Amino acid sequence: MLPFAHALLVPVCFLALHGCASLPDNAGRQASTAWATPLDTPMGRLVRSPPGKSAGRGDSGFRLVSGPQAAFDTRLALIQAASRTLDLQYYAIHADQSTATLIARLREAAQRGVRVRILLDDLNSVGPDAQLMLLTFEKNIEIRMFNPLTGSRASLLTRGLGSLTNLSRIQRRMHNKLFLADNALAIAGGRNLGDAYFGRAELANFVDLDVLVTGPLVRTLSVSFDTYWNDPLAYPVERLMSKQELLDLRASADRTGGTAESTVAMPAPPAAAAAATPASTQEALDLLRGGWTWADAVVLADKPAKIVDEEEGQAQETVLDGLLDLMRQARRDVLIISPYFVPGEQLLGVLAALRQRGVTVRVLTNSMASTDAPLAHAGYARYRLRLLGLGVQLYEMRSQQTVHLRELRSSVASNSALHAKAVIVDGRTLAIGSMNLDLRSRRYNTELALVIRSAAIAAGAAAGIEPAMQQGAYRLELRQGRVVWHGPAGAGLDDGVTEPDSSLAARILLALLGPFAPEELL
Repeated sequence: MLPFAHALLVPVCFLALHGCASLPDNAGRQASTAWATPLDTPMGRLVRSPPGKSAGRGDSGFRLVSGPQAAFDTRLALIQAASRTLDLQYYAIHADQSTATLIARLREAAQRGVRVRILLDDLNSVGPDAQLMLLTFEKNIEIRMFNPLTGSRASLLTRGLGSLTNLSRIQRRMHNKLFLADNALAIAGGRNLGDAYFGRAELANFVDLDVLVTGPLVRTLSVSFDTYWNDPLAYPVERLMSKQELLDLRASADRTGGTAESTVAMPAPPAAAAAATPASTQEALDLLRGGWTWADAVVLADKPAKIVDEEEGQAQETVLDGLLDLMRQARRDVLIISPYFVPGEQLLGVLAALRQRGVTVRVLTNSMASTDAPLAHAGYARYRLRLLGLGVQLYEMRSQQTVHLRELRSSVASNSALHAKAVIVDGRTLAIGSMNLDLRSRRYNTELALVIRSAAIAAGAAAGIEPAMQQGAYRLELRQGRVVWHGPAGAGLDDGVTEPDSSLAARILLALLGPFAPEELL
């Protein structure tokens, strides 16, 4: 999703565009696939077969990743324990201290012979974040950029200006998030890579949720990764930029006083981060051992064709279609966690049908003050009265947190924004992944989700989310045709009839711009 300020600037700058560069030829790339014998690796042998008699033949193992520090440590452990392959697929990887530590460990893995493949959506690979691309010129590391854009990489604005003649390409993004080690273990969820996703940013952090996976489902996830990796839209970095061009970009930022700090030329990682890194492969394996819940599960994965052509992509069932089918099966209750919640008429119809059958529906999303995408919030606000009228219970995350949020966070020292994406049905099935419940995820972005049929895993996720709803969010009520916001119990906040914690100027701006924004693009 384009940042709000840039989204406003693009139309203003349209007339300044004087042509557009074209993408290079991408034929003849070498195909590669996941490690074929994962059970023969130390990591594979660690979880070769489920203990006890409760697991079915095709079951996979799952472990919720509890909090941002655990999310960081688990990724470090996967890197340290890997002996054959590491495959990373992300929408965004930011140049900061957390990523510096991860990149340092990825380099070490490559130096000991591990093949590293990084597949990254191309939208955010600008400024300091573009320097990650230099890693592809190192031994055993290859980076491919998915659905690349033309234009300068100096900033997101210049990228947008260079691609204005193909706006359709800008808005169609690979939003998947996946971290695979030796084709034996994987992490899936909503988290990108960067300080804000690991509770380490100074100004604001994202509240997120991950799950660690082992067993047959990992092989299915690897097939999805390989499908994207070998797709014609995946461009090797060296076909887009030379090593010298990337070094020149960094030097230019140095000369102009920009933030040239990058994931490949950063200060040493902070001592706390270094101390959390497993000192040996055995320590990493120990961190990954045990605690598994074995259950039946399926992968929902959009195909790359969804990005190429809307009609071709929609001809296949999407991740969002699968989630709608899952919700239709609910008998008692549905809990939706979505940072950007723009239901559209189809999802609204599903929720209306659920309510008519007496199914309890609760939704946790961002408030205007906590969201990092104000226009998406405007799209959600269009549906608020109708949702409340149906009896849907709405909760909006507060930007200022004062509680310990268990599974979702280990600390709340700064402003918070919801970023976790999950659906829990009847307390027995958890869907977790990269998807938002909005029209952009349905129509334009590719997404990835796991549907895990386990009461224990669903209960664990709910136990982490409930504190965020009850103690860290506003509860909305429909009163005499108006929305009323109730503060969390014990927070000492008065009820209000305007967007809480937001300025008058921000509310006026959204009121003016919101009605004109096409909601499928929010």
